[in-house]
Amino acid sequence: MGYRIVSAFVLLVLAAACGAPPAETPPPATTPAATPAPATPVGPVTPPSTDEDKIRSAMSAGPEAVSKDATVMDMATMKVLKQGTNGWTCFADGPSPGVDPMCLDQNGLEWANAWMSKKDPPKGKLGIGYMLMGGSDASNTDPFATTPAPSGTWVDTGPHMMVLNIGNSFAGYPTTADNTKVPYVMFPGTPYAHLMIPVK
Repeated sequence: MGYRIVSAFVLLVLAAACGAPPAETPPPATTPAATPAPATPVGPVTPPSTDEDKIRSAMSAGPEAVSKDATVMDMATMKVLKQGTNGWTCFADGPSPGVDPMCLDQNGLEWANAWMSKKDPPKGKLGIGYMLMGGSDASNTDPFATTPAPSGTWVDTGPHMMVLNIGNSFAGYPTTADNTKVPYVMFPGTPYAHLMIPVK
């Protein structure tokens, strides 16, 4: 879950809330067969621009049983695009190297609010999030990184769900993103540690 995906809007979301696929990454330049493709996209994708496309993008982040009754909000304007009834909130893809819409339950929004406020998450409130279109993160260890370290690369994770606010209850899981095809911990050793669980 990328810091810059939610940093501009989570506080307002809590106040406001408490198909056509998302835009695709431009195709990479043609390279010789012997040269592997870059591990991460070269530049940010173009986010959806119409309300209709934003709703479809946001709803693609979660299972249909979750997203069909979720509130959908425009992260740029904080406009409610679709009022929900099930306590979940979904956000359309935003500008980042990958396609990464997201759905969070109510506890997940509280956790994200604490993260953005640099406060401790509420105790005893485990949250769930979905990013079924995948996601791109600047760091697996720095919760507030907006770009990779000079020697680092974007952490690209395929379709996944997140178990948020797990504290230090992740013994036995990898704490690096060396293999994002298996469950691993993001932001280990911080109050914002969460378990990333691939679903495909």
